[in-house]
Amino acid sequence: MMDWMLELVPTYGIWLLAATTFLSCLALPIPASILMLTAGGFVAAEEMVLWQTFAAAAIGGSLGDQVGYWTGRKAGAPLLTRLRRDPARDKLLGRAVAIMERKGLLAVFLTRWLISPLGPWVNLTAGSTGYGWGRFTMAGIAGEAVWAGTYVGAGYAFAGNVSAAGDLIGSVLGIVAGAAGVVILGYWLWVSQSGDADPALTAGKG
Repeated sequence: MMDWMLELVPTYGIWLLAATTFLSCLALPIPASILMLTAGGFVAAEEMVLWQTFAAAAIGGSLGDQVGYWTGRKAGAPLLTRLRRDPARDKLLGRAVAIMERKGLLAVFLTRWLISPLGPWVNLTAGSTGYGWGRFTMAGIAGEAVWAGTYVGAGYAFAGNVSAAGDLIGSVLGIVAGAAGVVILGYWLWVSQSGDADPALTAGKG
C-alpha cells in the first residue's frame, strides 16, 4: 500500500497529503510522515509548491484533531470505556490521560509532533474531559505546524531522500525529547528548592 500511495503524490498532491494527515490524526495506520517527506522531495523538484504543501499537511492534521476532540466531547466517557476494552488501546489511552492531567496545554502541543503516537488519544481525552476548546485548538494548530514544517522541510532539504531525512528527524527529535526532559526536571527541582512548588507540577510524583 505504501508504494501505491507514494505514486499518487505527484498526481493528487496537496489533497492526498491533507487527507493522509487528517486520517492519521484519527489513529488510522496511515504513513503520513513518510508522505510529507516525499512531498517535500517533490517541492525540491519544483513539482509542488512549498507553502501549499505545508498548509495542506498542517490543515489536514488540525481538522483531524478537531474531529477527535469533538468525538470525545460528544461521546464522552462511555466511548473511552469501550475503547479501553482492547489492551493496546487501553495502554495508549492510559498514557494519554496521564499526560493530559500533568501537562494540559503542553501535552496537546507535544503530541502533535514529538510524541505523535499519543496524539489521537489525547484528542479524545481532551474532548471527553471537557478541556477548553480554545486552548486545545491553539496548541493543536501550533503542534501541527511544527509537525508539517519538520517533515516537509526535511523532505525538501534532502530532495526526497526519505531514508536520510527520516534518520535525521529521528535523531533530532530524540535530542529534543531529552533536552525537554532535562529542562522540565530542572525547573521542577528549582521550584521545589524554592519552597513554592506548584501542586499541579508535583502531583503523582513520589
